This record gives sequence, structure tokens and C-alpha cells, in this order.
Amino acid sequence: MKRFSSRLLLSMLMVLAFVNVANAQQVLRIITWKGYIPKELQEKFEKETGIKLKITYSNNEEMLAKLRATRGGGFDLAQPSADRILFAAKKYKIYQPMDYSKIEVKNIKPTLLKATKEISGGYAVPYCFGTTGLIVNKKYAPDANDWSDLYNPKYAGHIAYRLKRPLLIGVAFSMGYNPFKLYNNIPEYKKMIDKVAQKLIETKSYVYAYWNSGDQQREFARSGKVWVETGWDGIGWNLHKENPDIDFIAPKSGALGWIDTFAIPKRSRNVEGAYKFINFMLRPENAAVFVNHERYQSASNGVEKYVKKEIKEDWQRTFDKKNLENIKWYPALPAACEKIESEALERIKAAASK
Repeated sequence: MKRFSSRLLLSMLMVLAFVNVANAQQVLRIITWKGYIPKELQEKFEKETGIKLKITYSNNEEMLAKLRATRGGGFDLAQPSADRILFAAKKYKIYQPMDYSKIEVKNIKPTLLKATKEISGGYAVPYCFGTTGLIVNKKYAPDANDWSDLYNPKYAGHIAYRLKRPLLIGVAFSMGYNPFKLYNNIPEYKKMIDKVAQKLIETKSYVYAYWNSGDQQREFARSGKVWVETGWDGIGWNLHKENPDIDFIAPKSGALGWIDTFAIPKRSRNVEGAYKFINFMLRPENAAVFVNHERYQSASNGVEKYVKKEIKEDWQRTFDKKNLENIKWYPALPAACEKIESEALERIKAAASK
């Protein structure tokens, strides 16, 4: 009787484990940026696969914090920027290497796939790319065309930006530095960032407000109170569609190029579902839904066939040959540099609150 009970208990536990695995495979928990999964695509994927999406909106800093806290658990798929992955994967072990044999690579632009592999160390595939630059109201600031206009007294009281690392990098380029070339020289990198921080502290009175989301970017530009602000190209182009006076500008010292990716957390409970979703989202016809909605550029190979003409025109209007060649693409971020930047941003925030 005792042996029978032990066997019965073992069988019950095995059945329970099987049910738990099966249930996990019916849900895909994704941590991503707002707007990256249009409702139309969510519904199409769920209908096609039977897998329900559970979506959490976040940003690079929060993704890292959440995945560190759970040691790579809590989510089945994440969408960090390419330059934020390698360090996190090596030091905190929160991502697992990508199995490229499960990816339909024919649907990914070869150059972007190659770049993402190199930047992420093989822990990601590209989803979309774009640039950070300036969103300018040309009615009030017709000459604004560089990161230096974020500390230009000519626009005092009408400047906005987000207190994150792209601000530091952009201002560094405007001051004549190439921060990416200093990644391997930590003392010099710190000197540069300290000078950037000091410049922003000295000109804090020029700032109308700081934004923390895409919605705030839009709100500030629409208000007419902000003439020059940092922003993403897709949002700037959407605003241009509403108001021709407002547009995204590639700074003359270089727009900052980013690649956002798909990466699988170390303790993902639905790895197969994650690969299904990646392949689904990178199909050209599906990728075009995202592009037409958010106006960012997709890593999908062949997406151009389905993209609206006006969106192609946005890219061509902003990025002539010179501006395109001048894009500064983010390399992998060293931990020491990230720490220096974080400390500088805290100093700027403290000064701004005084």
C-alpha cells in the first residue's frame, strides 16, 4: 500500500508538471516598448498560434532592473536595445544565447542581423532601428540643427529633453568629442562626461521641462511652448504629419542610431513561443503594420513592399546621403561607462531640482 501510494504520488506530480509546462506554453510574457506590438498584430498572433500574449511596457533601464531582480525570469521575451545586452548577459546572466537555426533569417536585413550579432554577442536578433535627434518647431526655431541647441540661450525656456544617456552622448558629440572612441579609456571618458554634465547644469535654466515618455514628447511639441527637444525620429515624423512646422532633425554632429531587438531571458518558460513570435513579427507583411503605425524602420527584409509611401518620404526628407553617413550607431556599452553616465545624470537631476 505504501509503495502504491508513492507511485501514485509520483504520477500525480508528473501530470501536474506536464500541465504546468503546457499552461506556460499557452502564454508568452513579453517586456517591450510601448507601441512595439500593435493590437492588430497581437490579435493575429494569438489567433494563429493559440498563444496568449501578456505584455509589459518598459524601457531599457527597467528591463534590466526587472530581469536582474528575477535572475532572468518573469518574462519569456524581452526587447532591449542592442548595446544594452552583452554586458547584462555576461555579468548578470539574464539572457540566453540566441539559437539562430530557429530564426527565419531570410526575413531579416543581412547587415542589421550581422551588426546585432556583433553588438549583442549573439544574444539577440534585430526588430527595428531608428535614430535619436531633435524635434524642432521650425516656426520658432528655424535655425536649430544640432545637439548644441539644447544649451543655446537663443531658445532659453523652450527646450526639453530626457535625462538619459542619449542626451549625454549627443551633447558630447556637439562639444567635439567622439564618446564611442573613448569607451576603452575610462579616465578620459569620465573627464568628457563630467564636462558634458557641467554644461547641462550651467544651462539648466534654459530647460522648459524634462520628458519621460513618447507621449510627453508629443505633448511638449504640440503645446508650442517647446521649440527644441530631443526625440525619436518616428515621433517627430508623426508630429510633422499633424503640423508641418514640426519635424525631426538629424543633428549636424550626428543623429544617434539605435537597434532594438528580441532577446530571450535566461529563465524563459516558453522559449519555443518566443521564437514563434520573433518569426511572426519579422514577416514583411506583419512588420509593415508596426512601421505604418509607429513610423520606425524595421529590420524585416522586404518590408518596404508594404510600407506607406509617406513613411518612405519621411526617411528620405531627413536623411540625405550626408546625414545617413553621419549616423552614430551605438556600440556595446561597457559597465564602467554606464556607471559614469548614471552618476552624471544623478548630478544633473539634483541640480535641476534646486
